[in-house]
Amino acid sequence: MSRRRQRLSPAAPATEPDPGGTPTPATDELLLVGRVVAAQGLAGELRVQPLSDFPERFTSPGGRWLRRRGEPARCWQLLSGRQLPGRELFVLRLAAIDNRTAAEALVGADLLVAATDRPTLAEGEFHLLDLVGLEVRLLPEGRPIGRVEDLIHAGQDLLEISLWPEGPGAEPAGASANGRSGGLRRWIPFVHAIVPEVHPEQGWLGLTPPPGLLELNAA
Repeated sequence: MSRRRQRLSPAAPATEPDPGGTPTPATDELLLVGRVVAAQGLAGELRVQPLSDFPERFTSPGGRWLRRRGEPARCWQLLSGRQLPGRELFVLRLAAIDNRTAAEALVGADLLVAATDRPTLAEGEFHLLDLVGLEVRLLPEGRPIGRVEDLIHAGQDLLEISLWPEGPGAEPAGASANGRSGGLRRWIPFVHAIVPEVHPEQGWLGLTPPPGLLELNAA
């Protein structure tokens, strides 16, 4: 089962568009879809590590936003993009970025799109927006054991969940310093055999972990 992901960046102010850019989004929430990791060649192209399973984020012309640490997001016009053969990297050409020096200045920046720009998903596919915060239940009995904190791409998609430390079915003790709930962390492969039920509209997903999985990868 294909389970596409999409990250939501924290709310961030967007500036006026740069040359060739598009209007800023109506909302200040932006979706994180990739990260600039290097300059490509001498003509200003950027190498981008994707954090989205939707290739059109990196290939379809239109408005994109770049945000460097500690700075507001800036809007740019994506002119073209392509995937490097055999690699999980895309090469992007942006308006007004036409030399290597300008491209190198953007290395490390996050690539974002407007939060309202969410591609249509097929059955069995989910945005990360739909998963974070869901209650985690152990099947078949449906016993609540924690909540979803994140979805991590590390060769395969892994659900990061926090197990409630007070015991089965107990509510979490509270948020940690980074805003996440407390509890032991586990990373669960987001595959149908282990996560057969996902019900965002009802606020929960169900696990059928093989023996020992919840004990293996302790934080």
